[in-house]
Amino acid sequence: MASVRCDNVIPYKTISGIWHRHELPGLPPNREVEFVIDVLPGTAPISVAPYRMAPAELRELKTQLQELLDRGFIRPSMSPWGAPVLFVKKKDGSLRLCIDYRQLNKVTVKNKYPLPRIDDLFDQLKGAAVFSKIDLRSGYYQLKVKKCDVPKTAFRTRYGHYEFLVMPFGLTNAPAAFMDLMNRIFQSYLDRFVVVFIDDILIYSKTESEHAQYLRIVLQILREKQLYAKFSKCEFWLHEVGFLGHIVSVDGIRVDPSKVSAVINWKTPKNVTEVQSFLGLAGYYRRFVKDFSLIASPITRLLQKNVEFVWSDDCQRSFDQLKKMLTEAPVLTQPESGMPYVVYSDASLNGLGCVLMQSGKVVAYASRQLKPHERNYPTHDLELAAIKELNLRQRQWLELLKDYDLVIDYHPGKANVVADALSQKSSLFALRALNAHLSVNEDGSVLVKLKTKPVFFQRIRELQDEDPKICVPNNLELKKDILSEAHSSMYSIHPGSTKMYCDLKKMYWWPGMKREICEFVAKCLICQQVKAEHQVPTGLLQPVMIPEWKWEHVTMDFVSGLPVTPKKKDSIWVIVDRLTKSAHFIPVRTDFSLDKLAELYVSEIVRLHGVPTSIISDRDPRLTSRFWNKLQEALGTKLKFSTAFHPQTDGQSERVIQILEDMLRCCILEFSGNWERYLPLAEFAYNNSYQASIKMAPFEALYGRKCRTPLYWSELSESKLVGVDLIRETEEKVQIIRESLKAASDRQKSYADLKRRETEESMRSQYPHLFSGTKFRGRNFLRGENCNGPNFSDTGTVI
Repeated sequence: MASVRCDNVIPYKTISGIWHRHELPGLPPNREVEFVIDVLPGTAPISVAPYRMAPAELRELKTQLQELLDRGFIRPSMSPWGAPVLFVKKKDGSLRLCIDYRQLNKVTVKNKYPLPRIDDLFDQLKGAAVFSKIDLRSGYYQLKVKKCDVPKTAFRTRYGHYEFLVMPFGLTNAPAAFMDLMNRIFQSYLDRFVVVFIDDILIYSKTESEHAQYLRIVLQILREKQLYAKFSKCEFWLHEVGFLGHIVSVDGIRVDPSKVSAVINWKTPKNVTEVQSFLGLAGYYRRFVKDFSLIASPITRLLQKNVEFVWSDDCQRSFDQLKKMLTEAPVLTQPESGMPYVVYSDASLNGLGCVLMQSGKVVAYASRQLKPHERNYPTHDLELAAIKELNLRQRQWLELLKDYDLVIDYHPGKANVVADALSQKSSLFALRALNAHLSVNEDGSVLVKLKTKPVFFQRIRELQDEDPKICVPNNLELKKDILSEAHSSMYSIHPGSTKMYCDLKKMYWWPGMKREICEFVAKCLICQQVKAEHQVPTGLLQPVMIPEWKWEHVTMDFVSGLPVTPKKKDSIWVIVDRLTKSAHFIPVRTDFSLDKLAELYVSEIVRLHGVPTSIISDRDPRLTSRFWNKLQEALGTKLKFSTAFHPQTDGQSERVIQILEDMLRCCILEFSGNWERYLPLAEFAYNNSYQASIKMAPFEALYGRKCRTPLYWSELSESKLVGVDLIRETEEKVQIIRESLKAASDRQKSYADLKRRETEESMRSQYPHLFSGTKFRGRNFLRGENCNGPNFSDTGTVI
């Protein structure tokens, strides 16, 4: 870095009230920002026992406590709060006193004041040529803690109980509070010639004359606000400066070698935690590394759930390559406001990549791996710029871009060499990206190798007569031409993958030929739009869990659109217990408020059966509303919603509603009158009817005995069971019900699965060796069975 210009620095050093040779003079003044510690309502004070310390640490603790007391930063405390202390070694070997506030941080209401994005800070430095950096001395100690929150900062030591009067290190909201203070102080000058990140202040300018003026303004503000800087850590009049782990100069931004050395010297990770630490540090510089996500993909796979930690050769190569590329990271240009940008993007089945450029220079690289569901996207969904007529999903994507003034141009693969290198790892694309050209005329050795004797050609012809099959070289364009001719020409007309393979294998061969044919056919636009589905639907039946006790797990639904009764009711709220199958039918109105529904729920269900553990329902707006969710959250009930357009998830409610509607129709035809009049009788009849799935009536399952009716009054004498025998009989009946439900569930699943097949995702997890390519499902719209429409508009224009 450029050396400090002493002739310019000395006058600023003489500005009194800013520099202190040793430590801060005492308590800071009252400022417009105070540090506040708000805890969650109902939180009791937290106190943690002190940690053990070595004799040398105890001596250092005693010394540092005395220094803090002398400067007035701490005082003896009688607070019920208390955090332990520990020491951390500094770079110079000295010990830093740290307070372990983790338990307090857990119950602290988080301050959402935003810290600036580091990328945004660097964007302001375009064109700057002169820099100065000011580091505040113990910045946190220059902000007071609000008086009522001082007891919460208390900490426990071998030598007493103390509390902070200034903002200590280690509290969760400390960075946000200090950032708030600095933004208020420098509000008028931010992004003009000052950028601030917590306690780091960077002054920048295009000329030295401007810089002298700006530097004096900043120092005068610090003096007025009584903020103190550490002169030994400040840097002035630099033409390149280290800031937030980067080197900034007029040429652009590059990685700070002193910071990258930590990545370079990183030892091979031994567990998931060490992998997370490495990727977190290396990922900080990902904008400098082309193809970062794809290079790191073998390592990031180790972070997935249910993946055993095995450090493979691929992981080691990825680890070494990332470290190597960080040492070779390029200088990125600073974007200039008002100038147009160009984004080169590309997509492949390996990932997505793009390069942001301005005036022909790289501003930033970006790349990421495909998410699991994105691997199923056809090419036109990944290459969004290739089509003009968009389907619904693609139109939603473009909603994100509508506020920007941009033009999307399609670049063929041969032209888009910049982004290709980010998304593809083929050697062919790598050569293209490097602009590697070979001139045969310039290299005689190559000519010699290319010369072939006539005898050799004769031998080739003889073998060709015996076996006409051609070995196709590993050339993507050539293989694509062969596959296109065999699949979509007028003489083939889109055969299936098996037929196409049987035709081609007579004349051609290359490694992985059958797999590539399957992938090619699966991605064919025409086949996806017009071919009928010949396979049974995917997805085996997944039965819901059988409840342990009565009215713990319920289902509910609404029967709407009924004739309005004299009491102005037009709907029925159906609530069913999943274990006993007992149900309640509650007449309601469609326009009932959520308060009214909650009142009915408590009076008709909670009053009789207690609070359920879970509720399964469809996605009715009343049951997905914020009010209903908060009510059930307060009651401790978990809400489970059926899949959209798949009412079979709550098949129990659907079946009960069907029975209820049949009963009401019969009552109205048999006895006449409105349906609300017969609803209680319908509920009684339903609960007293035999249920095959539980092998008894819901009433008997719920109360342990049959219900007395005019038809069965003689069979129900007074029960002789009391005490332990009654409890035992109840438990036995519950066990019988659960066994009957299990048998009925298994029987239903076996019948349902006869006409369905396992999903590809579950088969992939069990038989990964059978699935090497991406599968796309066909569409049945020729037979009127395609409810959602084809993946692509049939009038889509490819440019």
